[in-house]
Amino acid sequence: MQQFADHLAVERGYSDHTVRAYLKDVAQFCRYVHLGPKAFDEDSTPDAGPAGPVTLKRATRDDVRAFLGHVQTAGGTARTAARKLASLRAAYRWYTRTGAVERNPARELKSPKLSRELPEVLSIPEVSALLEAPDLSEAAGLRDRAILEVLYSTGVRASELAGLRLRNVDLPGGTLAVLGKRKKERLAYLGDPATDALHAYIRARGELGHPTHDRVFVNARGGPLTTRSVQRIVDKYVMQALPDRRGVSPHTLRHTFATHLLNAGADLRVIQELLGHASLTSTQIYTHVGIDRLKEIYKHAHPHA
Repeated sequence: MQQFADHLAVERGYSDHTVRAYLKDVAQFCRYVHLGPKAFDEDSTPDAGPAGPVTLKRATRDDVRAFLGHVQTAGGTARTAARKLASLRAAYRWYTRTGAVERNPARELKSPKLSRELPEVLSIPEVSALLEAPDLSEAAGLRDRAILEVLYSTGVRASELAGLRLRNVDLPGGTLAVLGKRKKERLAYLGDPATDALHAYIRARGELGHPTHDRVFVNARGGPLTTRSVQRIVDKYVMQALPDRRGVSPHTLRHTFATHLLNAGADLRVIQELLGHASLTSTQIYTHVGIDRLKEIYKHAHPHA
């Protein structure tokens, strides 16, 4: 399992979070086959146990199919089942390549059909209310304003924001060097409000626990801010500024960033580059989100609209 983890991290370039998710999925499958559904439901640790290698060797296609079925009957979505199947496919591909396993029972199974859910986005007034919520009279408020501004201005993921280092920030140029998925670097562009907010925070950064490292965003003790902490900060101001909104996350600001760009006439290829999507297919969902804008243009442009 450790060799598989090294393969994911080094050869595939996956993040620590993604590697843990893959290992957890494979471990759950091994426990399900070896000990039954109860073991899958109760244990959430990414440890396959001593039966892991043996289970992977003897598991059949029916075992994989039953496991995926149990994932959904136990409350998981089709998307969750599809992700677990992807984890098993990756594991079996690697183990068969290295000769540890002779056959791949996950190869011929079809992934569950996924509904194309439209992402939740905020309106411009809602974004404005959210950005204005932090108290700028204290260092923590300056940090939180900078976090919200950067998330909306650049469309970066929460993990990318948490991983930013001071050397990645070019305030005069209004850019950030962002390390995205599979350790692929791209430039993110800051608008003037985000540049000003980030500049104000960096000047006050030393007031938060006197940090000795170069991570941009820090907690009250000066330690690096985690992805989960970014989520909690967004939750705090959503409850404060948008109490009737549910399910707003840092990723909602990423979706909002892309949708507002598209509605303003930005090219889909440009949005793809700004988001760091490897494929345009991932970006095309925003064409559905922008349907209201398309209707508006049609109404004003077509003679018989």
